[in-house]
Amino acid sequence: MKSPKKYGIKTAVVATAATALFASSVITAQVTNRADAAPSKTKNVILFVGDGMGTAQRNAIRLATVGEKGNLAMDSMPYAGLIHTSSTVPVTDSAASATAYASGVKTYNGAIGMDANKKSVPTIMEYAKEAGKSTGVVTTSQITDATGAAFGAHVEDRSKQSDIALQLLTKSKVDVLLGGGEDFWYPAGNPGKFQDEPAEDPSEKSKGTQGNLVEKAKQLGYTHVSSKTELQQAKGGKLLGLFANEEMFQQKPEGEGDIYNPVVSLKEMTTKAIDTLSKNKNGFFLMVEEEGTDEFAHQNNAKMTIKSGQELDKAVQVAKDFAKKNPDTLVLVLADHETGGFSIEEVNDSDESGDGISKEDGPFAIANSKANFVVDWTTSGHTAVDIPITAMGRNANLFTGIYENTEVFHKLMDSMGLKAKK
Repeated sequence: MKSPKKYGIKTAVVATAATALFASSVITAQVTNRADAAPSKTKNVILFVGDGMGTAQRNAIRLATVGEKGNLAMDSMPYAGLIHTSSTVPVTDSAASATAYASGVKTYNGAIGMDANKKSVPTIMEYAKEAGKSTGVVTTSQITDATGAAFGAHVEDRSKQSDIALQLLTKSKVDVLLGGGEDFWYPAGNPGKFQDEPAEDPSEKSKGTQGNLVEKAKQLGYTHVSSKTELQQAKGGKLLGLFANEEMFQQKPEGEGDIYNPVVSLKEMTTKAIDTLSKNKNGFFLMVEEEGTDEFAHQNNAKMTIKSGQELDKAVQVAKDFAKKNPDTLVLVLADHETGGFSIEEVNDSDESGDGISKEDGPFAIANSKANFVVDWTTSGHTAVDIPITAMGRNANLFTGIYENTEVFHKLMDSMGLKAKK
C-alpha cells in the first residue's frame, strides 16, 4: 500500500474477463438493504483485507491453487458483493479506503481516521472497544501502515507512523498488534531486535519519533515478541509482535527477484490473535491484512502476488474454522482497492501491453489440469475497479449487493448492534 507519491497512482479503470470467473466461484446472493435489521448481534468480527486484491487477482490465485472447478476458502462463502472503492477522487489509496471501512467517510488520499476536512472520526475498533470487546490488528505490512492504522489512529498524513504507533497503544488501546514495522517503534540508533541497514535492504533502519515505544508497550502491559517461538509461547491478553524492520517481505524492481519470507506466517499470526482475543466473553474485532498482494502487484510480479494470496487464503481458513465452532462470528474478505490493472490471459506470443511477459508473470499451471495462463498489467499503481467482498457467519447477508466502501462501516455497525455518534 505504498503512497501515491512513490508509485504515481494513475486513474485507470480496468475490466477483464476475470469478473465472470469470480462470479462462478461464489454463490449468488440477493441484494440485502442496510435497513434490514440484523436478526441478532454479531459477537466476533474477523475482517480480512487482501490489499490491492481485485477480482482478477482472486481468480488467478484460485486457478493456480485449486483450478477452474475449485474454490478458495475466501470464495466458498454463502454471500458476495461488489464495492466501489473511490475516495474523494476516483482512485483511492489504502489510507482513504481503510478510513472508509473503519469510519464510514470518504476522505482524501493519505488521511488516517480523518474526514475530508481533517477532522478526527471515530473508528469501528474504537466503538467495539467501548462495547467491551477486544481488538486486534494483524498484517504482513508495518502495523502502522495505512490499513491497520486507519482502524485505530487519527493523523492527517499516513507517513506519521510513530505517531500512529503511540495512538494504537495509548488512545485506541488495541489489544493485539502483530506485523512488521519495528523501525517506527525505536528511535534512530536503537535497532531493536532487527539490525539496521540489513543486506537485503540497507535503507531499513530505526527511525521512530516518539521514543522507545516497545518499552512503553511493556509498561502498558503488552508482551513483546519478535519470533515464531516467542509468539507461540506468549500469554496474556495484550500482545505486540514486531517481526521485521518494515514489511515482512522484500520487494525489488521488476525482474530482480522479490522475496516473500515472513518470520511468522499470516496464518500463524491470525491463529494467535484469535486465540488471544476470543478469551473476552464480550467478543472481539480483528482486522487481518495481507500486504504482499499489493506490494508485489506494484512491482508487476504476478508470481509473488499469487503466493501472497495463497497465504491469505490459509489465514481465512483459520477464521472459517473458528466461525463454524462459534456461529455468532462474522468473517469478511475484501480488498481496499485493485492494484496493477491485473488481467488473466491465454498463453500465446501476443502481448497487448507491449511490455513483454516476464518469468514473474507466467505461464502458471492451472491446478488439476494441463492448461496454463499468463498475467498482464496496465499500471504499477492503483485502479478504480470495483472489488469483491465475500462473507459468512452471523449477519453475513448484510454484505450482498453493490455499494460504496463507506457502507462497509455501517453494515458492520448494524451487524454488531452498535450506534455511531453524530
